Amino acid sequence: MGLMDYLKTQFLEIIQWEDDSRDTISYRHPDTQKEIKRGAKLIVRESQVAQFIYLGQFGDTFGPGEWTLTTDNIPILSTLKGWKYGFESPFKADVYFINTRLFTGNRWGTANPILLRDPDFGVVRVRAYGTYDFHVVDPKLFLKEVAGTDDHFRLDEFADTMRSRIVSVFSEAVAAAKVPILDVASRYQELGAALLPVINPAVTAKYGLEIPSFIVENVSVPAEVEQAIDKRSSMAAVGNLNDYVKFQMAQGLGSGETGTASAAAQLGAGLAMGQQIAQAFANQPAGAAANPATPPSAQPPATSAPGAAASGSLPDLMSPAEAAKALGVSESDVLTALGDGSLKGKKIGSAWRITRLALDEFLKS
Repeated sequence: MGLMDYLKTQFLEIIQWEDDSRDTISYRHPDTQKEIKRGAKLIVRESQVAQFIYLGQFGDTFGPGEWTLTTDNIPILSTLKGWKYGFESPFKADVYFINTRLFTGNRWGTANPILLRDPDFGVVRVRAYGTYDFHVVDPKLFLKEVAGTDDHFRLDEFADTMRSRIVSVFSEAVAAAKVPILDVASRYQELGAALLPVINPAVTAKYGLEIPSFIVENVSVPAEVEQAIDKRSSMAAVGNLNDYVKFQMAQGLGSGETGTASAAAQLGAGLAMGQQIAQAFANQPAGAAANPATPPSAQPPATSAPGAAASGSLPDLMSPAEAAKALGVSESDVLTALGDGSLKGKKIGSAWRITRLALDEFLKS
């Protein structure tokens, strides 16, 4: 081998990345200790960016095209190298190729529940997952914060590195957007689009990435919040309680069924009885306890008006079970009336308390 042939094997004359894999994000050109000489060709293909790094410092960046390395197009490297009279001698530098195409369908999800403050349910623990697309827009920042010195940074490594970071940005974005849980659960597509203006600035500034599409596929809440949402939906579906009770009474009387229809019939009967008692008290003249046309000896012993003894024996403060017993209905019916506000009560912790006055008002209504 001649001297010129030997020297050719020691210098890099063409620098390019021909790998066509679909999962590589960044790739360091294997220089095998070779030096880059003046006039070497740098070939950068579409959806690629070449980044020079010299002694741990970022040098020049090249977009798609064919470049001849001279002093004119590597001014940063010329400064770092300290060439006073131009690029004449060979030098060693790391050349990283970054794939700038769009990487689609990347999964994200919350490993642990995130805490959100909701206007309807207070502080709620939420789990979520979905997909997102991304591409590199700042090669230097991406190499510094994400890929590092990895000589072949693949998509699976990116997923492991970025999953928790994406979830963190998502959590901050949802908290800043203040979207109610009831809206989150029914407007996934709109939520993802609304979060993009909040997520992208943070992702671009921190990692040199841009996310054109962020999709929320599911948001789940704890079982107790789901039950509360179901109860709220049921109350909205029932609508007017009086009309609902009449309907259930008619159904129960027509079919002879027990259970819910029977309980509704009992509640309706209790309401009707209460209204009759209240009307009797309202129509009775003061002091008309006995019939004046009948001699005192022939009059029957004085008795209280219907329901008066029961009302008088009621305590001033009752639990739902005691109120249900007084009305002759089930405790669940009383709780339903408390829930829709037709029966006034005070909830202390998880327990309801009902005053006798509130029960009387409920019977008169």
